[in-house]
Amino acid sequence: MPQDPMDFEWSYWIEWGRERILWLLAGHLLVSQVSRLLVEKYKPWCLMVYGMTACWLLLGIKGLAVILLHATISFAVAQFQLSLLTWLCSLILLSTLRIPAVEEAKRKWYDTENEYYLLLFTVSVRCLFCTSFSLEYCWHGPTQKSSHSFLWMLAYVFYYPTFHNGPLMNFDEFSRQMRRQEAFSLKTNLSIFIVGIIRIFFWWCLAELMIHLMYIHALYSSAPPLEAASYWALGGLALAQVLFFYVKYLILYGVPALLLQMDGLKPPALPCCVSLMHSFTKMWRLISVKSLVMLLLCRFTYRYIYVPMGGSQSSLLGTLFSTALTFAFVSYWHGGQSYLWYWGALNWLGVIVENGIKRILSISLIQDLI
Repeated sequence: MPQDPMDFEWSYWIEWGRERILWLLAGHLLVSQVSRLLVEKYKPWCLMVYGMTACWLLLGIKGLAVILLHATISFAVAQFQLSLLTWLCSLILLSTLRIPAVEEAKRKWYDTENEYYLLLFTVSVRCLFCTSFSLEYCWHGPTQKSSHSFLWMLAYVFYYPTFHNGPLMNFDEFSRQMRRQEAFSLKTNLSIFIVGIIRIFFWWCLAELMIHLMYIHALYSSAPPLEAASYWALGGLALAQVLFFYVKYLILYGVPALLLQMDGLKPPALPCCVSLMHSFTKMWRLISVKSLVMLLLCRFTYRYIYVPMGGSQSSLLGTLFSTALTFAFVSYWHGGQSYLWYWGALNWLGVIVENGIKRILSISLIQDLI
């Protein structure tokens, strides 16, 4: 039975995975385990060299040069130790990805559109990593600058399991865990690997069944079936789409999470099933590392936008502003199209309404009436 072809993200990453990325991830695993066994002290640099080599093989020398240029510019701006200047630099670098002339020039580097999109996705995620390193550099004192060298930035930026699509670890977490030298147990790692592969294979089978049998995205792309469906059917379709999104990211983030574990790092938590969510605020709570759509960005936005702008510890207006900035950045990072701004505004409004009702219901007089 043919599969539903309308989910671009699933088709795109599965195709790349089968062709080259899974093989490169297997190569990373081999280099990582050998370096942990023989040269634990030099593991970060072995993985850095491997990541740069994998980048060159997939994106070519020009793609590698673009990422190196972004990292170099970010590191140079970070030397001023001004968070606002770092953010300005990051937003400018992100904006260069959407300049038509630059887009056309990059497209000419590759034979297919898929190769160009791989560069676009990779550079977008690398911008977050460069921003994380630069802000951590700004916030640390002179005594800690040695652990924030340009070499460590390259080790962080070119760490291959998170290279193309995340998930994101902030630099301090990555550096601290990568520096930690633990006793290496091949037997323990092998058991972690086998259990992880079984789980990912189960999720992949489930996703393939959904994409071959349910045709959720094909239905959404055609107006007549939606117009003819009842409200209950539309609600079921919406739930099915979100559940497929959840299963899809269990795989897309489950694979790098398994490799992080094999490298002796603690990966970000995988998404929580949306069927367990009953609160709009809980779904989007910035402190939660299990939010579904924000899985890549939640730890980033919480640490680098929400908290520095005051977050829940500031006044009501300050909290509203911090949350608005967070959703604005997520919308801009995803491309900044008009529908993304609407999406961000509506979700921000949903969080505000729910929190406002909770505050009203917390008033003792209202509680007595209830």
